[in-house]
Amino acid sequence: MKGKLILSVEDEEDIQQLVSYNLMKAGYQVICAESGEEALEKLGTEKPDLIILDLMLPGMNGLEVCKHIKKTDSLKNIPVVMLTAKSEEVDIITGLEIGADDYITKPFSPKILIARIKNALRRRAEEKTKEKDISEDSIVVRGAIVMDPGRFETKVNGQTVSLTLTEFSILKILVRRPGWVFSREQIIDSVRGFDYSVTPRAVDVHIFSLRKKLGPAGMQIEAVRGIGYRFKEDA
Repeated sequence: MKGKLILSVEDEEDIQQLVSYNLMKAGYQVICAESGEEALEKLGTEKPDLIILDLMLPGMNGLEVCKHIKKTDSLKNIPVVMLTAKSEEVDIITGLEIGADDYITKPFSPKILIARIKNALRRRAEEKTKEKDISEDSIVVRGAIVMDPGRFETKVNGQTVSLTLTEFSILKILVRRPGWVFSREQIIDSVRGFDYSVTPRAVDVHIFSLRKKLGPAGMQIEAVRGIGYRFKEDA
């Protein structure tokens, strides 16, 4: 049985070799690209199970590639793991905000790389299972907001709102239990898994984006000082 197919986008030859070697050693199939343009070209003919994407690329950079992937219906559900030398919080937040599923900063441990990849693939497999199993009874209505997990669809006052997978997952957690207060750590644990390391600021960015996309209905998501967030019970 063939392993999952992974596209590695990296312009540094030594890093590309290190990533490819460890992926193949772990049983994955690997295809490589040295630029954003080459990556998109290969995505036109290949459908990888996951993409490892360096942010610093010649020409079209990694963030631009990620934006393209997440805006393309046939590609948007492919997990994207950012691999970058940038460790500043702002770069991490930007990547997560546009839809990346995880990040790893250079220098990195091959064991951590493989663990993060397994985690991202597991989350995607769980999402696929949920998409197949969720019934019409699981539709959630909270005020002007209607969430249909089976269709991965959110509507506000009858109008469809486009959310990233992370935004959708966070909103679903909150609306299913109105009045409950969820800490940032609980939100990340539920959406990404307990072994995922993220700054509290990244959670706040996702919430800010959610509120903005939901319009006035987004004010139903309340911040609880010193703890986290909740969805207003009386909404």
